[in-house]
Amino acid sequence: MNITPTASAANLINTAQHKSADAAQVIAKLPIQNVEVGSTELNSTDIIKPVLSLKEAEFETSAAVKLLKVDKEAIGSLLDIMG
Repeated sequence: MNITPTASAANLINTAQHKSADAAQVIAKLPIQNVEVGSTELNSTDIIKPVLSLKEAEFETSAAVKLLKVDKEAIGSLLDIMG
């Protein structure tokens, strides 16, 4: 099986998209009263894991973009050499 940077990048983006959607859903379901900061109903530890998942998704997306840039540059270099 040949693993290409483009396929790896697509997999990373897909994983990051699912991770961020899951984390956003968890955050949206947390009990927070309207216009009240520091509500006693919200346990601050409940939000830490989904926020970290969002940050991981951001890093995964950034890594995928870097893979795509490297792939594009490599293809450009090959075309320059062949042309």
